[in-house]
Amino acid sequence: MSHFMLYRTAEGPVACRDGVCWALPGGWNDWVDSDKLAQKLARHAQDHAASPDLDEASLAPLAPLLDQEVWACGVTYRRSREARMEESESAGGGDFYDRVYTAARPELFLKATAHRVVGPGDDLGLRSDSSWMVPEPELVLVVTSSGEIVGCTVGNDLSCRDIEGENPLYLPQAKTFDRCAALGPGIRVAEELPGPDTAIRLSISRGGETVFSGETRLADMKRTPRELVGFLFRDNSHPGGCLLMTGTGIVPGDDFALAAGDVMRISIDGIGTLENAVAPLTPGGKGIGLS
Repeated sequence: MSHFMLYRTAEGPVACRDGVCWALPGGWNDWVDSDKLAQKLARHAQDHAASPDLDEASLAPLAPLLDQEVWACGVTYRRSREARMEESESAGGGDFYDRVYTAARPELFLKATAHRVVGPGDDLGLRSDSSWMVPEPELVLVVTSSGEIVGCTVGNDLSCRDIEGENPLYLPQAKTFDRCAALGPGIRVAEELPGPDTAIRLSISRGGETVFSGETRLADMKRTPRELVGFLFRDNSHPGGCLLMTGTGIVPGDDFALAAGDVMRISIDGIGTLENAVAPLTPGGKGIGLS
């Protein structure tokens, strides 16, 4: 059976499958914190008529979270390991990333709270004190408060390579700031996660011209989703659930940095495409993910 796509919209949660959509009762958290989410959506579709006025193509989805935290994993792909080692070599931090790639314990960090996250079509933020920022396209796991993986979505983990490269201890500043992450367009809900052959693609355009494109596959990820979630929930509670970015296998070359107006398109097979531009942050500006 085909999977569901679960969207958060201004009118409430919407589930779609095979071109048919259902407006769902209740709030967002009533659905995403359900350990048996796929079965719950299937029962609703069986017991209720579809909403004839809803069309998946014309939905205006918001970022698929309400008050959940967004966490992230680092150095889960070889390409990420290489990039981190290169950017931090002069500061003596390169060995850290080589070690964490092979260590039993993964790198985990708090990426964003909900107000720092934007949805499809919203601008991500260029940090004012960084001159070397890049997007990081990632598969994002949707996890319930009990640690069950119930779906996945597309994520953009915006990163300041110069700040992190200067000193690995600056990671929180390199990763967490207003409008530092994008999620969407919706959550793929199925009994199984996408398979290892699933492709993740990134393209960046500037002035209408493609200036970078890259592709990786989930098979290139060194750690399993269940392993990453297991570490995230060690002595750590997540009321209402959380979202977990699983790391990137696509990093533009050292000569590339995002500029204002650049448009990033991240596509993951079976989930969809997340598109966002970048714009300078204003001093004291707030995230717009929940506006």
